[in-house]
Amino acid sequence: MEQKGYVYFMTNGNNNVLYVGVTNSLKRRMVEHSEGRGSEFTKNYKCSKLVYYEAYPSIEQAIAREKQIKHFKREWKNQLVEKINPEWTDISGEIVLDPAVV
Repeated sequence: MEQKGYVYFMTNGNNNVLYVGVTNSLKRRMVEHSEGRGSEFTKNYKCSKLVYYEAYPSIEQAIAREKQIKHFKREWKNQLVEKINPEWTDISGEIVLDPAVV
């Protein structure tokens, strides 16, 4: 059975650092980040706001998309965020309430 996959962007309070990650459980991963068990990058740069995510039917598809996104310039990544989250607000609370998000 294939697992769902997610690509997500986190940023700091000033929105000047962008972390691109991938996971098979976005809810679990947000808890890990909030408890300081996320990546060293997010800890070092104080990335605590979830500002963007994409869901995929499989973790393999999410990994492929993450690799693609990491090659793009920051301006393009900003445009992705601004299409769905123009204020760059923390949307992690929304995913907790969304039953479609694992």
